[in-house]
Amino acid sequence: METHIAYLSVGSNMGDKRSNCLRGVADLIDSGAVTLMARSPFYKTEPVDYRDQDWFVNAVVKIKTGDSPHALLNLLKEIEKNNGRAKSPRRFGPRALDLDILMCDDLVVKSPGLTLPHPRMHQRRFVLQPMCDIDPSVVHPLLKKNMRYLLDRIPVKGQRVILYPD
Repeated sequence: METHIAYLSVGSNMGDKRSNCLRGVADLIDSGAVTLMARSPFYKTEPVDYRDQDWFVNAVVKIKTGDSPHALLNLLKEIEKNNGRAKSPRRFGPRALDLDILMCDDLVVKSPGLTLPHPRMHQRRFVLQPMCDIDPSVVHPLLKKNMRYLLDRIPVKGQRVILYPD
């Protein structure tokens, strides 16, 4: 069976945010479809895009899976739904749980509902900081730059990322 290494973003800005993220990761592991290889620390992060909402708690996990990227995406959507994620009328609005595939191996995918690598990951401190905690040498498949290089080029203003106390 073919296996993939994927990086996933985990976030929440509603309710008990850290617990929501931990439950989402636990549900992912409990699905039997993935093996957790690493988890970054949690961060309190400033909202990006739609700014009139509470700050988020975010982390990144590194997983191994036999699922295709599309099957993994379906699993993530199911876990989000089971953890209270409702269809929001506002794009980038508040959410109880947000699970995104950032990268899967060095695959480049552009299909309805799935774009890999994640099309905005290189512009977001709340993704790049926890990615660097796991492995700053991971190379973005399209930009051909590592995560540390990309993180070092994002201004802090408007994208504050603060280590969340455990």
